[in-house]
Amino acid sequence: MNIFWFIPTHGDSRYLGTSIGARAVDFPYMSQVAKAADSLGFGGVLLPTGKSCEDAWVTAASLIPVTERLKFLVAIRPGLMSPTLSARMASTFDRLSGGRLLINVVTGGDPAELKGDGVFLSHDDRYALTDEFLTIWKSVLRRETTFSGEYLKVENGQVLYPPIQSPHPPLYFGGSSEAALDVAADHVDVYLTWGEPPEQVADKIARVKRIAEEKGRKLRFGIRLHVIVRRTEAEAWEAAEDLIRYLDEDTVRAAQSIFARFDSEGQKRMTQLHLGDRSSLEVSPNLWAGIGLVRGGAGTALVGDPQTVADRMKAYAELGIETFILSGYPHLEEAYRVAELLFPLLPVDALHKAPADGRRAFVSPFGEMIANDRIPARANG
Repeated sequence: MNIFWFIPTHGDSRYLGTSIGARAVDFPYMSQVAKAADSLGFGGVLLPTGKSCEDAWVTAASLIPVTERLKFLVAIRPGLMSPTLSARMASTFDRLSGGRLLINVVTGGDPAELKGDGVFLSHDDRYALTDEFLTIWKSVLRRETTFSGEYLKVENGQVLYPPIQSPHPPLYFGGSSEAALDVAADHVDVYLTWGEPPEQVADKIARVKRIAEEKGRKLRFGIRLHVIVRRTEAEAWEAAEDLIRYLDEDTVRAAQSIFARFDSEGQKRMTQLHLGDRSSLEVSPNLWAGIGLVRGGAGTALVGDPQTVADRMKAYAELGIETFILSGYPHLEEAYRVAELLFPLLPVDALHKAPADGRRAFVSPFGEMIANDRIPARANG
């Protein structure tokens, strides 16, 4: 498994939908989260994109020197960016980071926000533009490119400084509509889904695989999920309910009315899991949709004790999921909790994963010394 974490550039908190417990989005805090993810052994971090977020490229670049191994999954935005300029940005970032860039292709799902950014295309037209954008983006990183399409035209486009990763940094992409699946099958390396119930994820993977195979391509798969893991099942569900303790019905209705204007098929699928009703949020065993009451995009969380959550993740892995992009509130503390409770139970190459026989070197974590004199004994269970 590849386990990624999340940089909360749109804000962080102990609770959803309220300013209570909120934390400022600033460089020191984002650096703390990135450093924690790097030292704990997460393979990468996702940086969100949109008007509610600090700019993903600027933020990710600022985090290069404070991390060592961490990879950065950063968005390119067809329709908002020139494909050749975007390719040069990607090449520069990849070179300066030592090959640590991953590309998240985001076509956008909120027509109101897109109009504010100057994009007035319909849903399917945006994906048609994305197809042209990626055709140019990939080819210009390999050679000089001339292209003339319905939406984009480039004459003798060039990237003089190539990226470290050849032929280009890996492309990640999510989208549930037929237009999106066609783009994925033609261009991307990793297809991402939000955390839907396993049967829905299995169906989506099968559809993408079929289309890709018809085009002679093979894709890898990833999933975007929140996670609420605690020592016991009861504690985990209590933490889930605590996360939405300050949500009132007016706030939920306001959020759902905004999501209703989206033309994103993926957002519609997220909303249909709960329909704004907080009375039945466990939409599949240990899959909780409470986050989606007020958060757009990824709106579900795996909830449970470590073994249960690990087993649910392994069930997704059996469907073909290789990359898990996780997050939790607040992101600094939850990064540690996930690494400490889940990594020992999962097939990940984490830095602090305990050996199979349970032994640790003296320099490994053992807690605080007892009376400044004794190393605590290893607990059972």
